[in-house]
Amino acid sequence: MKSITIDPITRLEGHGKIHLFVKEDGELANCYFQVPELRGFEKFCQGRPVEEMARITTRICGVCPDAHHMAAAKAADAVYGVKIPSAAYKLRSLVYNAFFAGDHTTHFYALGGPDFVCGPDAPPGERNILGVIAKVGLDAGKQVIAQRAAGQRVIEIIGGKKVHPVTALPGGMSKRVSKDEQAEIQKLGDQMVEFAKFTVKVLNDVVLANPAYVELILSDSYAHKTYNMGLVDEQNKVNFYDGKVRVVGPDGKEHAKYEPKDYLQFVAEHVEPYSYLKYPYLKQIGWKGFVDGVDSGVYKASPLSRLNVSDGMATPLAQAEYERFYATLTHDKSGKTMVHATLATHWARVVELIYAAEMVQKLSRDDEITSDKIMEIPTATPSEGVGIVEAPRGTLTHHYRTDSKGIVVEANLIVGTTNNNAAITMSIKRAAEGLIKRGTEITQGTLNRIEMAFRAYDPCFGCATHSLPGEMPLEVIVHDADTGEVVQIARRQC
Repeated sequence: MKSITIDPITRLEGHGKIHLFVKEDGELANCYFQVPELRGFEKFCQGRPVEEMARITTRICGVCPDAHHMAAAKAADAVYGVKIPSAAYKLRSLVYNAFFAGDHTTHFYALGGPDFVCGPDAPPGERNILGVIAKVGLDAGKQVIAQRAAGQRVIEIIGGKKVHPVTALPGGMSKRVSKDEQAEIQKLGDQMVEFAKFTVKVLNDVVLANPAYVELILSDSYAHKTYNMGLVDEQNKVNFYDGKVRVVGPDGKEHAKYEPKDYLQFVAEHVEPYSYLKYPYLKQIGWKGFVDGVDSGVYKASPLSRLNVSDGMATPLAQAEYERFYATLTHDKSGKTMVHATLATHWARVVELIYAAEMVQKLSRDDEITSDKIMEIPTATPSEGVGIVEAPRGTLTHHYRTDSKGIVVEANLIVGTTNNNAAITMSIKRAAEGLIKRGTEITQGTLNRIEMAFRAYDPCFGCATHSLPGEMPLEVIVHDADTGEVVQIARRQC
């Protein structure tokens, strides 16, 4: 039997490996997805004041600091039992949507885009952001950079820093927006909406106009019928910052809709000995292994999942694109028919990019964001609280339990990528089974198409790894001190 390793998986945040085991006749025997890094951030949180969590957890990595800032702040609100003022709520929502617009831009153009713009079989040296710019033009590259800069500027104004914001506190916000800053954010919001329209055009021209790409997106090799999870507002519309968690089955039926404080009634975590990344599953269905269907507790929490659990988008341009998305892929624009195509997640991400830009535009015109009433001083004795937001990669849960002085004694984080771990594992294997057949030559293009199944989830392992099963994956490589040649390799669990 032959072993093929994709290491490292490219265009992701963090480090991951894919192990393919191929029989002598060329058929795929098995496939493993492994995450060989550990952060264990929950232990770092213990012994710290809960009001510091919104600043400490942003340091997990530089990709989703705003998501951890907001989830931690909401959990601290709950620990103190305080409801934040309306102006603070709008400021948090505004800055969070600006973050989302920038993050989705990064993935669409720099991480996922090269597979479609440059082509899945293009040489590895061309499948990157420079290859994308070479294809779509330098002006497009400048627009992408300007969009990223606009998002970071809004975060700097409201969050206090371009990266690792600091202004959300238990009870509200520490900084309001001045009239001059409001005027600047309005211009940036308008710019973001125009960029979102440009991105739809890129999607149409590069991806949807190519029948081969549409066939690839809808192929069985990139499909899984699992449950879906995401936050929705009172009208079941997608909401990144607030609402209830809704879970819908592969048949479109609602499985659960719960408040953040009740998450442990619905979600549990499975552990495998070869990975630091846990496998959350739906508790009331149970862990049945790496299988899909209504009888399996495996679920996805991704941009595609958020669309699948919702009844639409709360802004006009995003709603129009939502309807086009479902009309194209299911012939039912209502969204009541589930989309199970993993690669359609890229299109769902564009729908969300439009929504985020429109929300920045809308909230920036609300004069209440310049109000001084942005803080409700907590007075209750702290105890326990849960905060949930949607990170770009999926549902993000922060759960803190404190002593009477507000010192964290226990922390639990279930992050976006962790939710998708089982689905990612299954998607990689499904793609590998579809691509690696008897008599088929395994090329760089083949391996990249397997990575595409993984990359659609936009996984980030910086904050996702919390399991220490006691059988740590380890690889030791001994080099000759003089020549640098490898003289011995020893591996355990990898």
